[in-house]
Amino acid sequence: MAAGVAAASAAATARSSRRPGRIAALYLLAIVAALAVTFAAGLRAGLLFAIGVGFGAALAAVSFGFTTGWRIWIRERDPTGFLAQLLLIGLAMAATIPLLATRPELAGAYAPLSVSLVLGAFVFGAAMQVADGCGSGSLYKAGMGNPFNLAVLPGFIAGSFLGATHLDRWLALGSLPPVSLVDALGAGGALIVQLAALAAIAALLWRTRRATGVRWKGKGIYVAAIALAVFAVLNLVVAGQPWGIVYGLGLWGAKIATWAGWDLTANAFWGRPEQQAQIAAPLLDDPTSVTNLGLLAGALIAAAQRGTFAPQVHATATQWVAAVVTGVVLGYSARLAFGCNIGAYFAGISTGSAHGWIWFGAAFAGSVVGVRLRDKLGLKG
Repeated sequence: MAAGVAAASAAATARSSRRPGRIAALYLLAIVAALAVTFAAGLRAGLLFAIGVGFGAALAAVSFGFTTGWRIWIRERDPTGFLAQLLLIGLAMAATIPLLATRPELAGAYAPLSVSLVLGAFVFGAAMQVADGCGSGSLYKAGMGNPFNLAVLPGFIAGSFLGATHLDRWLALGSLPPVSLVDALGAGGALIVQLAALAAIAALLWRTRRATGVRWKGKGIYVAAIALAVFAVLNLVVAGQPWGIVYGLGLWGAKIATWAGWDLTANAFWGRPEQQAQIAAPLLDDPTSVTNLGLLAGALIAAAQRGTFAPQVHATATQWVAAVVTGVVLGYSARLAFGCNIGAYFAGISTGSAHGWIWFGAAFAGSVVGVRLRDKLGLKG
């Protein structure tokens, strides 16, 4: 018995001594990957890959959750995760809106106010609760080796591609032009109005709280929110566009479909000259794809450092089917809504687009339904 305990202790010590070496190797691999991306696609792509690593590491280090933050508020009335989201948006907006007002070469996340926006955001909000991950959540958890989210991701890619393929039909249901609050109110006015709205929501969440520390304890999630805001501003400056997730995944699907022989030249979305050029171009030429790849790498590093890589998941056959199906629904609905929690909610509001607020309201309403559906499916957490 003593010999067995000693052997187990020695094995644990050996694993502990090897772990720093593995983590150092991962850091070195990330640096090599960034240099390889720079060599293959230029300095901008290399910087965006490094920014993506920062995104993934910050998200995974504290399990920063848009989906979970809303779910814990809905169930427990704990505002911690929700408040961290509002802090992230407010900090990024404080830098982003002045940049957009003074540097015309930078683009905001503006989208039409359409029927598809409302429907897509509502469905996305419900599906992300079942899948336990929105756009960024599904991606960083896949990077952490979570089997459930690895099952979600292929469907997300397929759904994003198909949603873009059918987008013109959904827009035919009715839409209004994009509304930029920066154009309508000026940079100062847009900042004041939106910061006041965020503060009002935060105050309401805090006054109606029933608990704190249900999921996140300490200041870690707020530190991560600050880090994510910094990386998001850097992404805007380097890429010339806000941080996004969904378009890159849809482009991966379009490349796969084209490789498989699907002729997309007549499609209303993928047949556009600019989309055809991106399908034909190397993957690293697309800024969103590069940051997505970096995000996966950053999440892997953070998970290895925390010892949370490839967590065990015990799910029924029904739950695995739900993961695949909701992945498709997530990708499809995100395209109809012009983005996910990052491309529409975060980037939309932080760049002064009215559609970001509409997405927020519709997706939160969908999440209320999704939490109930998640409970019925017996999914924990």
